[in-house]
Amino acid sequence: MNGPAGTTILRGVRPLGGAPRDVTVRGSRIAAVTPPGNGSSDGTAADCDGLIMLPALVDLHTHLREPGDTPSETIASGTRAAAHGGYSDVLAMANCVPVTDSPERVRHIVERAARTASCRVHPVGAVTGGLAGRELAPLDAMAAAGAVMFSDDGVCVDDPALLVRALEAARRTGTLVAQHAQCPRLVERGQVNAGAAARATGLPPWPATGEETIVARDVVLAGATGGRLHICHVSTAGTVEIVRWAKSRGWPVTAEVTPHHLLLTDLMTRDADPLHKVNPPLRGARDVAALRAALRDGTIDAVATDHAPHTASSKDNHWCEAPFGMLGLETALPVVAEVLGAGGEPDWDLVAAVMSTRPARIAGLADVAGRPLRAGEPATFTLVDPRADWRVDRTESVSASDNTPFHGMTFRHRVVATVVEGRVTADIDHRLASATG
Repeated sequence: MNGPAGTTILRGVRPLGGAPRDVTVRGSRIAAVTPPGNGSSDGTAADCDGLIMLPALVDLHTHLREPGDTPSETIASGTRAAAHGGYSDVLAMANCVPVTDSPERVRHIVERAARTASCRVHPVGAVTGGLAGRELAPLDAMAAAGAVMFSDDGVCVDDPALLVRALEAARRTGTLVAQHAQCPRLVERGQVNAGAAARATGLPPWPATGEETIVARDVVLAGATGGRLHICHVSTAGTVEIVRWAKSRGWPVTAEVTPHHLLLTDLMTRDADPLHKVNPPLRGARDVAALRAALRDGTIDAVATDHAPHTASSKDNHWCEAPFGMLGLETALPVVAEVLGAGGEPDWDLVAAVMSTRPARIAGLADVAGRPLRAGEPATFTLVDPRADWRVDRTESVSASDNTPFHGMTFRHRVVATVVEGRVTADIDHRLASATG
Protein backbone atom coordinates (compact mmCIF):
# COMPACT_ATOMS: atom_id res chain seq x y z
CA MET A 1 0.00 0.00 0.00
CA ASN A 2 1.06 3.65 -0.43
CA GLY A 3 2.73 6.14 1.94
CA PRO A 4 6.00 6.36 3.90
CA ALA A 5 7.40 2.89 4.60
CA GLY A 6 4.26 1.51 2.94
CA THR A 7 1.91 3.14 5.45
CA THR A 8 -1.78 3.73 4.67
CA ILE A 9 -4.44 5.03 7.05
CA LEU A 10 -7.99 3.83 6.34
CA ARG A 11 -10.04 6.68 7.77
CA GLY A 12 -13.53 6.09 9.14
CA VAL A 13 -13.70 2.38 8.42
CA ARG A 14 -16.02 0.21 10.57
CA PRO A 15 -14.32 -3.05 11.66
CA LEU A 16 -16.97 -5.80 11.82
CA GLY A 17 -19.63 -3.12 11.39
CA GLY A 18 -18.79 -1.42 14.68
CA ALA A 19 -17.92 2.19 15.46
CA PRO A 20 -15.78 4.12 12.93
CA ARG A 21 -12.04 3.73 13.37
CA ASP A 22 -8.83 4.79 11.68
CA VAL A 23 -6.90 1.65 10.76
CA THR A 24 -3.21 2.10 10.02
CA VAL A 25 -1.58 -0.45 7.75
CA ARG A 26 2.19 -0.54 7.66
CA GLY A 27 3.77 -2.96 5.26
CA SER A 28 2.05 -6.34 5.60
CA ARG A 29 0.57 -5.69 9.08
CA ILE A 30 -2.13 -3.73 10.82
CA ALA A 31 -0.14 -1.22 12.89
CA ALA A 32 -2.95 0.48 14.82
CA VAL A 33 -6.73 0.68 15.23
CA THR A 34 -7.73 3.99 16.84
CA PRO A 35 -10.74 6.32 17.18
CA PRO A 36 -10.97 8.71 14.21
CA GLY A 37 -8.34 11.42 14.34
CA ASN A 38 -6.46 9.89 17.30
CA GLY A 39 -3.85 7.94 15.41
CA SER A 40 -0.75 8.77 13.47
CA SER A 41 -1.01 11.08 10.46
CA ASP A 42 2.29 9.82 9.05
CA GLY A 43 1.09 7.98 5.99
CA THR A 44 -1.24 7.98 3.03
CA ALA A 45 -4.91 8.53 3.87
CA ALA A 46 -7.78 6.66 2.23
CA ASP A 47 -11.34 7.88 2.74
CA CYS A 48 -13.20 4.78 3.94
CA ASP A 49 -16.01 6.57 5.74
CA GLY A 50 -18.76 4.08 6.58
CA LEU A 51 -17.18 1.10 4.84
CA ILE A 52 -17.40 -2.23 6.66
CA MET A 53 -14.05 -3.91 7.29
CA LEU A 54 -14.03 -7.71 7.50
CA PRO A 55 -11.29 -10.31 7.64
CA ALA A 56 -10.76 -11.35 4.02
CA LEU A 57 -12.94 -14.28 3.04
CA VAL A 58 -11.98 -17.95 2.70
CA ASP A 59 -13.74 -20.25 0.23
CA LEU A 60 -13.73 -23.98 0.96
CA HIS A 61 -15.12 -24.91 -2.45
CA THR A 62 -13.87 -23.30 -5.68
CA HIS A 63 -13.59 -24.75 -9.16
CA LEU A 64 -10.75 -23.02 -11.01
CA ARG A 65 -10.92 -25.39 -14.03
CA GLU A 66 -7.17 -25.26 -14.66
CA PRO A 67 -5.77 -27.50 -16.00
CA GLY A 68 -8.14 -28.86 -18.60
CA ASP A 69 -10.99 -26.39 -19.06
CA THR A 70 -9.33 -23.01 -19.40
CA PRO A 71 -12.06 -21.55 -21.67
CA SER A 72 -14.35 -21.71 -18.61
CA GLU A 73 -11.82 -20.43 -16.06
CA THR A 74 -8.14 -20.26 -15.25
CA ILE A 75 -6.30 -19.90 -11.98
CA ALA A 76 -5.62 -16.29 -13.00
CA SER A 77 -9.22 -15.39 -13.90
CA GLY A 78 -10.81 -17.38 -11.08
CA THR A 79 -8.61 -15.86 -8.38
CA ARG A 80 -9.19 -12.41 -9.87
CA ALA A 81 -12.91 -13.05 -9.37
CA ALA A 82 -12.14 -14.25 -5.85
CA ALA A 83 -10.26 -11.04 -5.03
CA HIS A 84 -13.15 -8.98 -6.40
CA GLY A 85 -15.46 -10.94 -4.13
CA GLY A 86 -13.38 -10.25 -1.02
CA TYR A 87 -11.44 -13.53 -0.82
CA SER A 88 -7.84 -13.98 0.28
CA ASP A 89 -7.86 -17.78 0.14
CA VAL A 90 -9.63 -20.41 -1.97
CA LEU A 91 -9.53 -24.20 -1.97
CA ALA A 92 -9.22 -25.47 -5.54
CA MET A 93 -11.26 -28.60 -6.17
CA ALA A 94 -9.66 -31.64 -7.74
CA ASN A 95 -11.97 -32.26 -10.70
CA CYS A 96 -9.63 -30.77 -13.30
CA VAL A 97 -8.27 -32.54 -16.40
CA PRO A 98 -6.09 -34.28 -15.39
CA VAL A 99 -7.56 -34.81 -11.96
CA THR A 100 -5.50 -33.58 -8.99
CA ASP A 101 -4.89 -37.11 -7.73
CA SER A 102 -1.11 -37.24 -7.23
CA PRO A 103 1.53 -35.23 -5.37
CA GLU A 104 2.94 -34.06 -8.71
CA ARG A 105 -0.41 -32.57 -9.70
CA VAL A 106 -0.82 -30.95 -6.29
CA ARG A 107 2.58 -29.31 -6.72
CA HIS A 108 1.61 -28.16 -10.23
CA ILE A 109 -1.38 -26.26 -8.81
CA VAL A 110 0.79 -24.72 -6.10
CA GLU A 111 3.46 -23.64 -8.60
CA ARG A 112 0.99 -22.32 -11.18
CA ALA A 113 -0.86 -20.32 -8.52
CA ALA A 114 2.38 -18.81 -7.26
CA ARG A 115 2.92 -17.32 -10.73
CA THR A 116 -0.59 -16.24 -11.73
CA ALA A 117 -3.01 -16.05 -8.77
CA SER A 118 -4.54 -12.93 -7.22
CA CYS A 119 -5.19 -14.76 -3.94
CA ARG A 120 -3.76 -17.73 -2.10
CA VAL A 121 -4.72 -21.07 -3.66
CA HIS A 122 -4.81 -24.31 -1.63
CA PRO A 123 -5.15 -27.54 -3.63
CA VAL A 124 -7.77 -30.14 -2.81
CA GLY A 125 -6.62 -33.66 -3.65
CA ALA A 126 -8.96 -36.29 -5.05
CA VAL A 127 -10.06 -39.09 -2.75
CA THR A 128 -9.91 -41.69 -5.53
CA GLY A 129 -7.75 -41.98 -8.62
CA GLY A 130 -9.38 -40.16 -11.52
CA LEU A 131 -12.50 -39.60 -9.37
CA ALA A 132 -13.43 -43.12 -10.47
CA GLY A 133 -14.34 -44.40 -7.00
CA ARG A 134 -12.31 -47.60 -7.34
CA GLU A 135 -8.87 -47.02 -5.79
CA LEU A 136 -7.77 -44.61 -3.11
CA ALA A 137 -5.46 -41.86 -4.37
CA PRO A 138 -2.11 -41.38 -2.52
CA LEU A 139 -3.59 -39.15 0.18
CA ASP A 140 -0.60 -39.07 2.50
CA ALA A 141 1.75 -38.04 -0.30
CA MET A 142 -0.67 -35.39 -1.56
CA ALA A 143 -0.99 -33.94 1.93
CA ALA A 144 2.80 -33.72 2.14
CA ALA A 145 2.81 -31.94 -1.23
CA GLY A 146 0.35 -29.29 -0.03
CA ALA A 147 -3.20 -30.65 -0.32
CA VAL A 148 -5.30 -29.31 2.57
CA MET A 149 -8.42 -31.39 1.93
CA PHE A 150 -9.54 -34.42 -0.09
CA SER A 151 -12.70 -34.58 -2.19
CA ASP A 152 -14.11 -36.22 -5.30
CA ASP A 153 -16.53 -33.29 -5.54
CA GLY A 154 -18.83 -33.63 -8.50
CA VAL A 155 -18.90 -37.36 -7.75
CA CYS A 156 -19.92 -39.09 -4.53
CA VAL A 157 -17.50 -41.46 -2.82
CA ASP A 158 -20.11 -44.19 -2.82
CA ASP A 159 -18.00 -47.07 -1.46
CA PRO A 160 -18.10 -46.90 2.37
CA ALA A 161 -14.93 -48.98 2.73
CA LEU A 162 -13.00 -46.51 0.57
CA LEU A 163 -14.42 -43.61 2.57
CA VAL A 164 -13.30 -45.23 5.84
CA ARG A 165 -9.76 -45.51 4.50
CA ALA A 166 -9.87 -41.89 3.36
CA LEU A 167 -11.08 -40.73 6.78
CA GLU A 168 -8.29 -42.71 8.43
CA ALA A 169 -5.76 -41.00 6.13
CA ALA A 170 -7.24 -37.62 6.95
CA ARG A 171 -6.83 -38.36 10.64
CA ARG A 172 -3.16 -39.29 10.10
CA THR A 173 -2.37 -36.21 8.04
CA GLY A 174 -4.42 -33.64 9.96
CA THR A 175 -6.58 -32.91 6.91
CA LEU A 176 -10.22 -33.73 6.14
CA VAL A 177 -12.48 -35.40 3.59
CA ALA A 178 -15.22 -33.37 1.88
CA GLN A 179 -18.11 -35.44 0.56
CA HIS A 180 -20.37 -34.66 -2.38
CA ALA A 181 -23.41 -36.47 -0.99
CA GLN A 182 -25.30 -37.99 -3.91
CA CYS A 183 -26.43 -41.62 -3.81
CA PRO A 184 -26.13 -42.77 -7.45
CA ARG A 185 -28.92 -45.33 -7.19
CA LEU A 186 -31.42 -42.90 -5.70
CA VAL A 187 -30.55 -39.88 -7.83
CA GLU A 188 -29.77 -41.67 -11.10
CA ARG A 189 -30.05 -38.95 -13.80
CA GLY A 190 -31.86 -36.49 -11.54
CA GLN A 191 -31.95 -32.91 -12.78
CA VAL A 192 -34.27 -30.81 -10.58
CA ASN A 193 -35.69 -31.01 -7.09
CA ALA A 194 -38.14 -33.90 -6.74
CA GLY A 195 -41.76 -32.87 -6.31
CA ALA A 196 -43.43 -29.82 -7.81
CA ALA A 197 -40.37 -28.67 -9.76
CA ALA A 198 -39.90 -32.05 -11.42
CA ARG A 199 -43.61 -32.29 -12.22
CA ALA A 200 -43.74 -28.76 -13.66
CA THR A 201 -40.71 -29.24 -15.91
CA GLY A 202 -41.05 -32.91 -16.75
CA LEU A 203 -37.35 -33.29 -15.89
CA PRO A 204 -35.96 -36.25 -13.91
CA PRO A 205 -36.26 -35.73 -10.13
CA TRP A 206 -33.27 -35.32 -7.77
CA PRO A 207 -34.74 -36.39 -4.40
CA ALA A 208 -33.65 -35.12 -0.98
CA THR A 209 -33.08 -38.73 0.10
CA GLY A 210 -30.26 -38.94 -2.43
CA GLU A 211 -28.32 -36.50 -0.25
CA GLU A 212 -29.56 -37.44 3.18
CA THR A 213 -28.84 -41.18 3.03
CA ILE A 214 -25.17 -40.56 2.17
CA VAL A 215 -24.78 -37.91 4.88
CA ALA A 216 -26.36 -40.22 7.48
CA ARG A 217 -23.99 -43.05 6.56
CA ASP A 218 -20.91 -40.86 6.45
CA VAL A 219 -21.34 -39.06 9.76
CA VAL A 220 -21.48 -42.47 11.43
CA LEU A 221 -18.24 -43.44 9.67
CA ALA A 222 -16.62 -40.20 10.83
CA GLY A 223 -17.66 -40.97 14.38
CA ALA A 224 -16.25 -44.49 14.13
CA THR A 225 -12.89 -43.52 12.61
CA GLY A 226 -12.26 -40.12 14.19
CA GLY A 227 -11.46 -38.77 10.72
CA ARG A 228 -12.73 -35.29 9.96
CA LEU A 229 -15.69 -35.21 7.55
CA HIS A 230 -16.94 -32.10 5.79
CA ILE A 231 -20.32 -32.12 4.04
CA CYS A 232 -20.30 -30.11 0.82
CA HIS A 233 -23.21 -27.89 -0.29
CA VAL A 234 -25.90 -28.98 2.19
CA SER A 235 -29.26 -28.44 0.49
CA THR A 236 -32.06 -30.09 2.49
CA ALA A 237 -33.78 -29.69 5.83
CA GLY A 238 -33.23 -33.41 6.46
CA THR A 239 -29.48 -33.08 6.03
CA VAL A 240 -29.48 -30.22 8.54
CA GLU A 241 -31.07 -32.49 11.14
CA ILE A 242 -28.54 -35.27 10.46
CA VAL A 243 -25.61 -32.87 10.85
CA ARG A 244 -27.13 -31.48 14.03
CA TRP A 245 -27.46 -35.01 15.43
CA ALA A 246 -23.86 -35.87 14.50
CA LYS A 247 -22.55 -32.76 16.21
CA SER A 248 -24.59 -33.51 19.32
CA ARG A 249 -22.64 -36.77 19.58
CA GLY A 250 -19.31 -34.95 19.33
CA TRP A 251 -18.36 -36.47 15.97
CA PRO A 252 -15.80 -34.62 13.81
CA VAL A 253 -18.29 -33.30 11.25
CA THR A 254 -18.54 -29.86 9.63
CA ALA A 255 -20.86 -28.60 6.91
CA GLU A 256 -21.13 -25.84 4.33
CA VAL A 257 -23.97 -24.18 2.46
CA THR A 258 -23.78 -22.23 -0.78
CA PRO A 259 -25.08 -18.69 -1.33
CA HIS A 260 -27.47 -19.91 -4.02
CA HIS A 261 -29.03 -22.52 -1.74
CA LEU A 262 -29.54 -19.81 0.89
CA LEU A 263 -31.36 -17.42 -1.43
CA LEU A 264 -32.93 -19.21 -4.40
CA THR A 265 -35.66 -21.86 -4.47
CA ASP A 266 -36.71 -24.48 -6.98
CA LEU A 267 -39.29 -22.01 -8.31
CA MET A 268 -36.36 -20.62 -10.33
CA THR A 269 -36.16 -23.87 -12.30
CA ARG A 270 -39.74 -23.82 -13.60
CA ASP A 271 -38.69 -22.19 -16.90
CA ALA A 272 -35.91 -24.81 -17.36
CA ASP A 273 -33.24 -22.14 -17.92
CA PRO A 274 -29.89 -23.97 -17.44
CA LEU A 275 -28.48 -20.93 -15.62
CA HIS A 276 -30.42 -22.35 -12.66
CA LYS A 277 -29.10 -25.89 -13.09
CA VAL A 278 -26.88 -26.82 -10.16
CA ASN A 279 -25.93 -29.93 -8.20
CA PRO A 280 -27.47 -30.46 -5.72
CA PRO A 281 -30.48 -28.71 -7.20
CA LEU A 282 -32.22 -25.65 -5.84
CA ARG A 283 -34.66 -26.89 -3.19
CA GLY A 284 -37.99 -25.78 -1.76
CA ALA A 285 -38.80 -22.87 0.55
CA ARG A 286 -38.87 -25.13 3.63
CA ASP A 287 -35.34 -26.29 2.90
CA VAL A 288 -34.10 -22.74 2.37
CA ALA A 289 -35.58 -21.67 5.72
CA ALA A 290 -33.91 -24.62 7.45
CA LEU A 291 -30.55 -23.80 5.87
CA ARG A 292 -30.74 -20.18 7.01
CA ALA A 293 -31.66 -21.20 10.55
CA ALA A 294 -28.83 -23.76 10.63
CA LEU A 295 -26.31 -21.16 9.50
CA ARG A 296 -27.43 -18.82 12.26
CA ASP A 297 -27.32 -21.46 15.01
CA GLY A 298 -23.99 -22.96 13.96
CA THR A 299 -25.23 -26.33 12.74
CA ILE A 300 -23.89 -25.30 9.35
CA ASP A 301 -20.38 -23.99 9.91
CA ALA A 302 -19.57 -22.07 6.77
CA VAL A 303 -20.69 -20.57 3.49
CA ALA A 304 -18.78 -21.93 0.49
CA THR A 305 -19.44 -20.78 -3.05
CA ASP A 306 -19.10 -23.98 -5.14
CA HIS A 307 -18.01 -21.47 -7.81
CA ALA A 308 -18.54 -23.49 -11.01
CA PRO A 309 -17.81 -21.53 -14.19
CA HIS A 310 -18.99 -22.77 -17.58
CA THR A 311 -18.79 -21.29 -21.05
CA ALA A 312 -21.88 -19.64 -22.51
CA SER A 313 -21.99 -22.20 -25.31
CA SER A 314 -22.15 -25.11 -22.85
CA LYS A 315 -24.86 -23.50 -20.72
CA ASP A 316 -26.90 -22.35 -23.75
CA ASN A 317 -28.26 -25.82 -24.28
CA HIS A 318 -31.18 -28.08 -23.49
CA TRP A 319 -31.37 -28.48 -19.70
CA CYS A 320 -30.30 -32.14 -19.64
CA GLU A 321 -27.28 -31.49 -21.87
CA ALA A 322 -26.12 -28.35 -20.05
CA PRO A 323 -23.58 -28.78 -17.21
CA PHE A 324 -24.44 -28.32 -13.55
CA GLY A 325 -23.01 -25.24 -11.85
CA MET A 326 -23.15 -21.51 -11.10
CA LEU A 327 -20.68 -18.71 -10.49
CA GLY A 328 -20.38 -17.62 -6.87
CA LEU A 329 -17.20 -15.80 -5.90
CA GLU A 330 -18.14 -12.23 -6.90
CA THR A 331 -21.64 -12.32 -5.43
CA ALA A 332 -21.26 -14.44 -2.27
CA LEU A 333 -20.80 -11.60 0.22
CA PRO A 334 -23.78 -9.54 -1.01
CA VAL A 335 -26.01 -12.64 -0.95
CA VAL A 336 -24.96 -13.70 2.55
CA ALA A 337 -25.32 -10.15 3.88
CA GLU A 338 -28.82 -10.04 2.39
CA VAL A 339 -29.80 -13.38 3.91
CA LEU A 340 -28.38 -12.65 7.36
CA GLY A 341 -29.65 -9.09 7.33
CA ALA A 342 -33.27 -9.98 6.55
CA GLY A 343 -33.87 -6.42 5.32
CA GLY A 344 -31.81 -4.77 8.06
CA GLU A 345 -28.16 -4.53 9.07
CA PRO A 346 -26.50 -7.95 8.99
CA ASP A 347 -24.72 -9.38 12.00
CA TRP A 348 -21.23 -8.68 10.65
CA ASP A 349 -19.60 -10.84 13.32
CA LEU A 350 -21.62 -13.78 12.01
CA VAL A 351 -20.84 -12.91 8.38
CA ALA A 352 -17.13 -12.90 9.25
CA ALA A 353 -17.48 -16.18 11.14
CA VAL A 354 -19.20 -18.13 8.36
CA MET A 355 -17.21 -16.66 5.46
CA SER A 356 -13.76 -16.23 6.99
CA THR A 357 -12.95 -17.41 10.51
CA ARG A 358 -14.63 -20.83 10.48
CA PRO A 359 -13.64 -21.75 6.90
CA ALA A 360 -10.02 -20.86 7.75
CA ARG A 361 -10.16 -23.07 10.82
CA ILE A 362 -11.77 -25.97 8.94
CA ALA A 363 -9.09 -25.83 6.23
CA GLY A 364 -6.23 -25.54 8.71
CA LEU A 365 -5.40 -22.00 7.61
CA ALA A 366 -6.23 -20.16 10.84
CA ASP A 367 -2.64 -19.03 11.30
CA VAL A 368 -2.78 -16.86 8.16
CA ALA A 369 -6.46 -16.37 7.30
CA GLY A 370 -9.59 -15.27 9.15
CA ARG A 371 -7.43 -13.35 11.62
CA PRO A 372 -8.72 -10.65 14.02
CA LEU A 373 -8.73 -7.03 12.84
CA ARG A 374 -6.31 -5.66 15.40
CA ALA A 375 -2.80 -4.28 15.68
CA GLY A 376 -0.07 -6.78 14.95
CA GLU A 377 -2.23 -9.02 12.78
CA PRO A 378 -1.74 -9.50 9.02
CA ALA A 379 -3.29 -6.73 6.91
CA THR A 380 -5.60 -9.20 5.19
CA PHE A 381 -9.10 -7.79 4.91
CA THR A 382 -11.93 -6.79 2.65
CA LEU A 383 -13.88 -3.52 2.55
CA VAL A 384 -17.63 -3.59 1.94
CA ASP A 385 -19.87 -0.70 0.90
CA PRO A 386 -23.14 -1.16 2.85
CA ARG A 387 -24.95 1.39 0.68
CA ALA A 388 -24.01 0.13 -2.76
CA ASP A 389 -27.44 -0.80 -4.19
CA TRP A 390 -25.50 -2.89 -6.65
CA ARG A 391 -27.23 -4.49 -9.62
CA VAL A 392 -25.51 -7.68 -10.79
CA ASP A 393 -24.58 -7.56 -14.48
CA ARG A 394 -23.17 -10.80 -15.87
CA THR A 395 -21.27 -8.89 -18.57
CA GLU A 396 -19.17 -7.21 -15.86
CA SER A 397 -17.93 -10.45 -14.29
CA VAL A 398 -14.15 -10.75 -14.10
CA SER A 399 -14.47 -14.52 -14.23
CA ALA A 400 -13.82 -16.06 -17.63
CA SER A 401 -17.47 -17.19 -17.57
CA ASP A 402 -20.73 -15.39 -16.87
CA ASN A 403 -23.14 -18.11 -15.69
CA THR A 404 -24.44 -16.29 -12.62
CA PRO A 405 -27.99 -16.97 -11.44
CA PHE A 406 -28.07 -13.50 -9.85
CA HIS A 407 -27.97 -11.47 -13.08
CA GLY A 408 -30.31 -8.47 -12.77
CA MET A 409 -30.75 -8.78 -8.99
CA THR A 410 -29.95 -5.78 -6.78
CA PHE A 411 -28.05 -6.09 -3.50
CA ARG A 412 -27.38 -3.44 -0.85
CA HIS A 413 -23.81 -4.52 -0.14
CA ARG A 414 -20.77 -4.81 -2.37
CA VAL A 415 -17.10 -5.59 -1.88
CA VAL A 416 -15.04 -2.56 -2.99
CA ALA A 417 -11.50 -3.62 -2.04
CA THR A 418 -9.46 -6.60 -0.88
CA VAL A 419 -6.00 -6.53 0.69
CA VAL A 420 -3.81 -9.58 1.40
CA GLU A 421 -0.85 -9.04 3.72
CA GLY A 422 -0.76 -5.37 2.75
CA ARG A 423 -1.02 -6.04 -0.99
CA VAL A 424 -4.07 -4.62 -2.75
CA THR A 425 -5.59 -7.45 -4.80
CA ALA A 426 -8.82 -5.67 -5.76
CA ASP A 427 -9.75 -1.97 -5.70
CA ILE A 428 -13.07 -1.82 -7.47
CA ASP A 429 -13.89 1.85 -6.84
CA HIS A 430 -10.19 2.94 -6.86
CA ARG A 431 -10.51 4.11 -3.28
CA LEU A 432 -7.11 2.80 -2.23
CA ALA A 433 -5.33 3.76 -5.43
CA SER A 434 -6.54 7.37 -5.11
CA ALA A 435 -5.49 7.70 -1.45
CA THR A 436 -3.54 10.90 -0.77
CA GLY A 437 -1.17 11.93 2.01
